[in-house]
Amino acid sequence: MALMETEDIMKILPHRYPMLLVDKIIEFDNKERIVGIKNLTINELIFQGHFPGHPVMPGVLQIEAMAQTAGVMLSSMLKRESAVAYFLSIDNAKFRKVLKPGDQMRIEIQLLKIRLGMSKVHGQVLCDGELACEADLMFAYRDE
Repeated sequence: MALMETEDIMKILPHRYPMLLVDKIIEFDNKERIVGIKNLTINELIFQGHFPGHPVMPGVLQIEAMAQTAGVMLSSMLKRESAVAYFLSIDNAKFRKVLKPGDQMRIEIQLLKIRLGMSKVHGQVLCDGELACEADLMFAYRDE
């Protein structure tokens, strides 16, 4: 059961298709952890060119999916509809599994710290229970 559907996510994030990379939120404790889902389908524009005949989800878009899921968590925690979490840095990124159409990305974000309008999270993408990628991400907030 989803806690947030795509329509709810779009009320929080400024991203729209084809750059909205979170389909739903299935867990959220409103404090330090959130879990999002992204279903990968062959219809996605990125698979037309990455790579023809061998479609693969780019690692950079896996990172972006983590950042967007974190953005839902951080903006919701701030309780300011106009607050947008801007991506500042990526550390310790590792890619461990190739993702392709038909896979489901389970995006898990854990809050590490919040200080002076910035926050740091650890993100993981899992597919079929296997770690596909992980990274530490840092954000700053800004009212739009």
